[in-house]
Amino acid sequence: MTLDFALEEHTLANGLRLVVQPDDTTPTVTVNLWVGVGSRHEEPGRTGFAHLFEHLMFQGSAHVANGEHFQALMGVGGRLNATTWFDRTNYFETIPSGALELALWLEADRHANLLAAVNQANLDNQRDVVKEEKRQRYDNQPYGQALATVYATVFPEGHPYHHPTIGSMEDLDAASVQDVHDFFTAHYAPDNTVLTIVGDVTVPRAIELVERYFGHITHRAQPRRAPVAPLPPLSEPVRVEVADEVPNDRIHLAFRLPAEGGDTRDEFLAASMALDCLGGLSFSPLEQTLVRDEQLANSVDVGAMGFVDGVSLGLVVADVADGVDTDALEERICAELTAFADAGPTPEQIEAVRAQAERGWLSALAAKDERADIIGHYTCLHDDPGYVNTFLDHLAAVTAEQVQAAADRWLRPQSRAAVVYRVAQDQEEVA
Repeated sequence: MTLDFALEEHTLANGLRLVVQPDDTTPTVTVNLWVGVGSRHEEPGRTGFAHLFEHLMFQGSAHVANGEHFQALMGVGGRLNATTWFDRTNYFETIPSGALELALWLEADRHANLLAAVNQANLDNQRDVVKEEKRQRYDNQPYGQALATVYATVFPEGHPYHHPTIGSMEDLDAASVQDVHDFFTAHYAPDNTVLTIVGDVTVPRAIELVERYFGHITHRAQPRRAPVAPLPPLSEPVRVEVADEVPNDRIHLAFRLPAEGGDTRDEFLAASMALDCLGGLSFSPLEQTLVRDEQLANSVDVGAMGFVDGVSLGLVVADVADGVDTDALEERICAELTAFADAGPTPEQIEAVRAQAERGWLSALAAKDERADIIGHYTCLHDDPGYVNTFLDHLAAVTAEQVQAAADRWLRPQSRAAVVYRVAQDQEEVA
């Protein structure tokens, strides 16, 4: 099924890439900016900077006071936020179409003139905010450090994905105002940014407004480095055991996968489909056998994280049921991985995974904000805004043989990195 969302691309003289997707079904418009900087662009001793800027970007700029960005857009009925990840940082708002000019002016001011407001007081304030976020989301949550441990285990020291997006608090404490200014100057520039506009606006009007508000920005980002060399599957299992105050034992099995884009795009898709066949369906072997039939696990979750810097990540996460031997459950999971890599998916599994992925894709595209985010993703990271229309064709073209081949290469148990949380012994005794 080929979709036909009308896309218009326009590149400003300063390098800013604009993608417009008109949609007048409702009088709203989404503005979504993807900046090509995430935690993988950080240098040793300077981790956490990409995420820090997600916060700093709402603290004012040359012509906007602290907090005014939120106040101005929410005051006209808009909703807005930002996120940071390994490969990018994005900023987005959905507003009534009459507020489009306001949204673009606000975005242009902070993307061009943020550093006028980044002083010692703002830096200290937002460092404290990030530290509190780390305490709440990572340090004081059960299994809160699990993914950070997974990244550090499956990717070698010095690799772009070795450290989590939240970064090191020691690095942030050591950062000077000049360090932070230098990071912004290196990465926040029109030629490292994709602006996607989806909604109730014509293409000529969108181009005219973007040229008016962003066209004067002449700063250029530092040259982008090429992706690092692709990582092969782990040659042998690696393991980290964590004893902690957690509700139950939990097994995280992580696997290197091929990068999401370029020549390995379809192989990544096949590996992602393999994981869904294994555990993403009600009748998948990990779900049907280990959770429903034998009740060895309370739940099993699977998923693939698509990255662009030479590698991606696959995960199988199992919550161990009370009274079940954790090592024995891991062995059972490994046996299912081996059986799947040997035999491949059944026709029913492939059909169900395709249908599930298609439903999820169409559901996401139905909302303007999610559609804008998908277009920004594939434009910024893969230079392919049209993937919004062709993904389902790629999905339909993946064969059972490709899914098996991906599982055989990437998801064998000997290629796993295991991060296993166990209930601390003193906690068991208290209970």
